[in-house]
Amino acid sequence: MKAHFQRKFLAGILAAIPLAVTAIITWYIDSQVRALFPAVRYPFLGILLALVAIYILGVFVTSLVGQWLIGLLDWVLVRLPGLSDLYRTWKQIAVTPDGDAGGIFAKVVLVPDDSGQMRMLGFTTGRPVDGAPDTVCVYVPASPNPATGRLYFVAQDRVRYVQVGAQEALKFAISGGNYVPPAVGASLAGK
Repeated sequence: MKAHFQRKFLAGILAAIPLAVTAIITWYIDSQVRALFPAVRYPFLGILLALVAIYILGVFVTSLVGQWLIGLLDWVLVRLPGLSDLYRTWKQIAVTPDGDAGGIFAKVVLVPDDSGQMRMLGFTTGRPVDGAPDTVCVYVPASPNPATGRLYFVAQDRVRYVQVGAQEALKFAISGGNYVPPAVGASLAGK
């Protein structure tokens, strides 16, 4: 009974966090815009203005000048002592493109644990380690905080690739197994 309540409570928290964050951000944006324009009394005008501002920002950053400024900012942040490692790590986590260009998060895999009886979800580039053509690096994130985890060197023949995008796999890790993508179950069943 205790385990049931703990699992359901954790599932509720994981469901409530994105809703609460969205509600707080929505309220904050709306209140800030209302403070800028006190004469306007329309509800959610702040949200509409925020969406327009985000669209304009999107137009700017996709322009030639915007891309140059973002490239310059990226160049500066990569070279700042103390912040460069943190910036690169979070950039790779936040911008997790699926496919070959995603760095360590390019491919989602299942690897056996030490006993060989269980499987762990991990991420890999799929490229062999220099000097060890049959070995790949696999990052196995901790749950529910995928920013921490362990890095393993795994024989290529023991790695099972899963047809799941990196963002969906991270959602799986953050949920603590409450959300399991169908492709993970199919891969565990050997399909």
